[in-house]
Amino acid sequence: MITPDEIRQAAARKYHTFLRASVLGEPFFPLEIRFGKAKASADYLVLRQWVGELLARSKTERGFGYQVTLEERELRRYGRQSLPARISIETETDYLRLIGKEAEFRQWQTAVHHTLTQFPQLKGWLGQYPQRILPYLAVWADLLVVCAYFVQYPQPNLYLRELPVPVHTKFIEENLTILRYLLDELLPPATLHDNENQFERRFGLRYDEPQIRLRLLDDGLHRELGWPAADVSLTLSDCAQLVGMNGRTVLVVENKMTFLTLPPVKNGLAIWGKGFQVNVLREMRWLAGCAIWYWGDLDAQGFAILSQVRGYWPHTRSLLMDAGTLERYQEFLVTGTPTGVMEPVNLNAGETAVYRQLVAHNWRLEQERIPQVDVVEAVKLNVMRSQQTE
Repeated sequence: MITPDEIRQAAARKYHTFLRASVLGEPFFPLEIRFGKAKASADYLVLRQWVGELLARSKTERGFGYQVTLEERELRRYGRQSLPARISIETETDYLRLIGKEAEFRQWQTAVHHTLTQFPQLKGWLGQYPQRILPYLAVWADLLVVCAYFVQYPQPNLYLRELPVPVHTKFIEENLTILRYLLDELLPPATLHDNENQFERRFGLRYDEPQIRLRLLDDGLHRELGWPAADVSLTLSDCAQLVGMNGRTVLVVENKMTFLTLPPVKNGLAIWGKGFQVNVLREMRWLAGCAIWYWGDLDAQGFAILSQVRGYWPHTRSLLMDAGTLERYQEFLVTGTPTGVMEPVNLNAGETAVYRQLVAHNWRLEQERIPQVDVVEAVKLNVMRSQQTE
């Protein structure tokens, strides 16, 4: 048997449906509250108390809320009794007062009115996702101001805090989630970078770009390319626009010290990949014309990164990540970090076998544990020899 509090809770669970109906003009009232009707064998005193509580907190007594429709029923032990047959909420006012949402709904109506006045195309979205909007009702007018700017000036190529929008300087940064939902709906698909999740990149803004560190491994390249130094750090966008890179040999390494100590390689340069931050390599289209080598820790994560790099550049080869390396430096193995990811897909048969062995034993061979003399020899035998045969 339902209680008055349970009636209020059941009504409150319909709030988002009510908001949808208010936007789309769909019927919502009367709202009937389902409940388990009393059994004919129920205790009379319990029934009488239940009916009394329902009626005492109904619209008939309080002036708002739910209504109880009674009907006479024959009870075996107590004869004919008036019992609840239907519980319903008939009007918007009754509903909102019952669930305590009068003030919030007024804010909602104002937000919806202003939204549809400026952006009538959002009507369906407002009705579908009221739960996304409710937390932002107090700042909704400012959100619409920001949206209006982006609609007029898509891909502004400014930092967030440079945008000439009359909101405080951190407002957009504090409301990125809801703004992304809105802008995804409002902006033409051609102005969006759909494959980007970062707000700034998705909507054509400037941002604090990652720094890519590169080191020339050939003294001749320093002069040929006209770089100010052999070891430089560039923003991602600057690095992506490098010219004169076709035909170079590129070594991508995971660890900073191995990056700094790589031996000379004719026509070669190194990129410090910083582990899984190698995702930046997909932006460097010039790598398509380079011979790429990846050297990471000999562990599950290292092979996952290798697979990731190959996903961008399938012609990438691995260095010191084979069965021979694992066997030769068994004494330097340490406990690795367990991995719960699926087996990397962009590995060759030999790499896959080593990966499975590492996972089975939870092993790791860190780059720094391989003697420098052996690194130099491996670069000569693999990288430099491949240059001579290609």
